[in-house]
Amino acid sequence: MRAEPGPGTVAVVTGAARGIGRGIALVLGEAGATVYLTDRESRRRRYSELPGTVEDTAEQVTGRGGNGIAVVVDHTDDEAVAALFRRIADEHGGLDLLVANACDGNALPFTGGPFWTLPLEHWRNMIDVGVRSHLVAAWHAAPLLIERRGLAVLTGYAGDPGTVIGGHVFYDLAMTSISRLAETIAHDLRPHGVTALALSPGFTRTEAILAATGGALPPGTDSVEFCGRAVLALLADGDASRHAGRTIPVADLSTVYGFADTGDDPPM
Repeated sequence: MRAEPGPGTVAVVTGAARGIGRGIALVLGEAGATVYLTDRESRRRRYSELPGTVEDTAEQVTGRGGNGIAVVVDHTDDEAVAALFRRIADEHGGLDLLVANACDGNALPFTGGPFWTLPLEHWRNMIDVGVRSHLVAAWHAAPLLIERRGLAVLTGYAGDPGTVIGGHVFYDLAMTSISRLAETIAHDLRPHGVTALALSPGFTRTEAILAATGGALPPGTDSVEFCGRAVLALLADGDASRHAGRTIPVADLSTVYGFADTGDDPPM
């Protein structure tokens, strides 16, 4: 059984410069965790005009009471990912939590449509970067998670049966693949006391969504920290293995565990 989240907790959150990854990291910081945050978006090199860098998030995690450690990683670089987990092995010997979140889904304008009308470059952004980076991170994290009987969370989205998620074939393939990946990873890790699952956020006020909509969002959208509350609840649950292999909406977990969204967006 894992200990309650706190100063002894060691976590990795990939893709944490902004968005849901940042929100998860901030909530873990409030719990006092040591959080290794990865992203290619850094103060030295910017890829997007959106606000936020991995160093910014690390400072905010520390400001909330945790220990934020910024690690600039391009998750298409397997050796850089391997080096991250070698560092964690050297410094801590194990890992309590992996949140595999890095993706490049916003690299091209996200507009659904018939599959033959969509740029093939979406494959690279969503499959080669998104799905593969989830797998590679979990591959390297597995021995460290086994050491501490930890938790692996993959972020993705669940769709209704018979629908194409987002009306976008590449997005649908990526999200469906992440769900299946969580199921197979859970199968392999279960005998070693590690729980793995996929977490499906709702309509979340990420920086990319706010920029795309001009801030004009309908009521009922979620803050980036809502997903973090779900991760923290799972981490604290000594019986989280009952969720293993599932893709679970954050809203469902809020009912199970009794947490609520703050309704506020954390300042950058």
